[in-house]
Amino acid sequence: MPVKDFFLALLVVAIWGFNFVAIKVGVNDIPPLMLNAMRFSLVVIPWVFFIKKPNIGWSYIIGFGMFLGVIQFGLLFTAMKWGMSASLSSIVLQLQAFFTILFAFLLLGEKPKSWQIMGAFVAFSGIGIIAAERYTGGALVPFLMCVAAASSWGVANIITKKAGQVDMLNFVVWGSLIPPIPLLILSLMLEDHAAIWAVFTNPQPLSIAAAFYLAYPTTILGFGIWNQLLKKHPASLVAPFSLMVPVFGVLSGTIFLGESMSSAAILGGTIILLGLMLNVFGGRLFIKRASA
Repeated sequence: MPVKDFFLALLVVAIWGFNFVAIKVGVNDIPPLMLNAMRFSLVVIPWVFFIKKPNIGWSYIIGFGMFLGVIQFGLLFTAMKWGMSASLSSIVLQLQAFFTILFAFLLLGEKPKSWQIMGAFVAFSGIGIIAAERYTGGALVPFLMCVAAASSWGVANIITKKAGQVDMLNFVVWGSLIPPIPLLILSLMLEDHAAIWAVFTNPQPLSIAAAFYLAYPTTILGFGIWNQLLKKHPASLVAPFSLMVPVFGVLSGTIFLGESMSSAAILGGTIILLGLMLNVFGGRLFIKRASA
């Protein structure tokens, strides 16, 4: 991979890692479901008029929009509003890789490799350590919501896989047509009306900036660059860069929000990352051992 593309890949994962800080800043003033609705509305308008619809059925677009936009991000944003840190959220959400493997087995009949199963056991042991620490008090609920968000992302990945070879930027933009109305309805049903009204009558610059960051750098720029990298290089070369997302998430949460994690969260998070690394690189290790 040329040096330019290497740094472009790092730029994307840094943008996606900082995404968790933007969410945390945004939900300080904007109710989480309303923030999510704003984010997807900004993605759709005006980009849906310039980016062509992917050549797939509407059922894929609707399913993707519901599971990724409404359920996954609805749960994630609410969990972070209720106390999940940007740092820990960026790690826990990466469990989507293992939920994707599980759903691919259950729904598509794809048998997981032995190292993927081992990686899942390692990662979920890390989840167990964090959950055990948070078992008492209200900290467990947002943590479990974040795990549920990862599982919904896994379903969205299966929908993407079933859709076939599609341009992810096109898919994400058109999938973003779906979430705004359901999220707006849920926000009006579940969230404080005074807080919603204040978004429009007394907008806070940082929170509005966070909404724009979530829409444009995170979605349009991030997926746009990522798509180009996947077109130029093998997926096996590009995909491992995504392991850096939680690294940038933890760093940005620490630097910009002053977050710190407990020893149990650090241990559990490290074990989760080890499980992810085993999932991504385990095949190479097994092949080397077999050929030795």
